Amino acid sequence: MTVVSISMPEELVERIDAFADEHGYTGRSEVVREASRNLLGEFEDKRLEDRDLMAVVTVIFDYETTSVEERMMGLRHDYEGLVVANFHSHVGSHYCMELFVLEGQLETISTFVGKIRATKDTLSVDYSVMPVDEFGPFASPE
Repeated sequence: MTVVSISMPEELVERIDAFADEHGYTGRSEVVREASRNLLGEFEDKRLEDRDLMAVVTVIFDYETTSVEERMMGLRHDYEGLVVANFHSHVGSHYCMELFVLEGQLETISTFVGKIRATKDTLSVDYSVMPVDEFGPFASPE
């Protein structure tokens, strides 16, 4: 197995170690390997390929980190054909929430979410993806 060296904040290392202990992992490497497999597999669902999709992406960051807000605004503009709605709100005493509603294809949504995840100083990135073509035409009331 190849040894890989990565940098991460001490708080995250402590959380990984605690998670490993609490859930019976042999160590942080096993946790990081599983998390990596899960992350890489998220957008490899063949059932979502070549379908019209909707996604909701929620980002939390400290409001004092203006570079995150600027990056979110930049992504919104870079992906204006994908982002159909965007909402910004203050949460708690010093956090911001950025919510994106997306409509598009899996590859573009995956790239967008990846760029958000790669943004330095985001505290949380959560999303859901669902096909919009499975709803079909709505029946009219009779």
